[in-house]
Amino acid sequence: MPYLIRSVALADAPAVTELMNEVDLIEIGRPETDLHIVEADLKHPEADLERNSWLAFDGGRLVAYGLLWDESEGERIDIDQYVLPDHQEAARLLLTSMEARALEKARENGAERAVVHLHLNVRPTLDTELLRARDWNVVRRYHVLRRPLDAAQDVAPEPPAGVRLRPCATEADRVRVHELYQDTFAEHFDHQPRAYRQWLNDIDAEGVDWSLVWIADVEGFGDAGFLLARDDREAMGWIRSLGVRREARGRGVAGLMLRHAFAAFAARGRDSVGLGVDTSNATGAPALYARHGMTVHYAVDTWEAVLRQAYPDAVSQGIGSV
Repeated sequence: MPYLIRSVALADAPAVTELMNEVDLIEIGRPETDLHIVEADLKHPEADLERNSWLAFDGGRLVAYGLLWDESEGERIDIDQYVLPDHQEAARLLLTSMEARALEKARENGAERAVVHLHLNVRPTLDTELLRARDWNVVRRYHVLRRPLDAAQDVAPEPPAGVRLRPCATEADRVRVHELYQDTFAEHFDHQPRAYRQWLNDIDAEGVDWSLVWIADVEGFGDAGFLLARDDREAMGWIRSLGVRREARGRGVAGLMLRHAFAAFAARGRDSVGLGVDTSNATGAPALYARHGMTVHYAVDTWEAVLRQAYPDAVSQGIGSV
């Protein structure tokens, strides 16, 4: 029976979440996808679900899901793809559609090619030979780290002299965190500059508990660092972003903010906290996290394809934007 392929609607979020958790269970041993995370992706103002999303059904069962988004407004396009192991043909159909749409989107942006990235667990349900056969290659590896918490031991640290942490309590503070994020992540691999309102949408600001966002003021440097954490994941507390300006590094600011977040989560009754890190990060972040007791939960590879024309099967099978 051929697969039924259609675009995603917000009402599909529960089914997509269930599929992603099936994939989680296979890849990392437990479900870790929350409904609100899926909904945030689907309701993002830039999502354009009709053109940039795909579902594949085998009979009435959802077996594959794909989403494309464009933060660069240039040649860099991102895609997500989730598939059950026994449905690699559905994966191929969705990948073909996403490649064709990525190239179309890049050209809409005025670019001559599309540089497409896909993040996959290092032991994915997707058969990576499908990617290699289409000239995809791994260009980066990320680790999702995890650390147990203990309310008796993880207590708020005393800031060193000349350093003060303040919560992100006002709109001006939020603007400041955005500025710090853009500054401290500017040289990171794959960083795409985003305006303030775009960034608010990217982090699903309506769901952010701003009391878990802090700014570090360092004497002589002013606002020099920030940490943005979330407490809305069922699996663990989550540190989404941590950055310190180059001129203020080496003064223990990042470690201070990290320990402060550990204490905040422990006080809320959380038993673990996680974050993601680029293993090739040049700022020393992986070593910082290791010193603070964080260990690898699982690993994710960034796969890249450079597209200048649609893959042949996009024409022969009539597959484009579904």
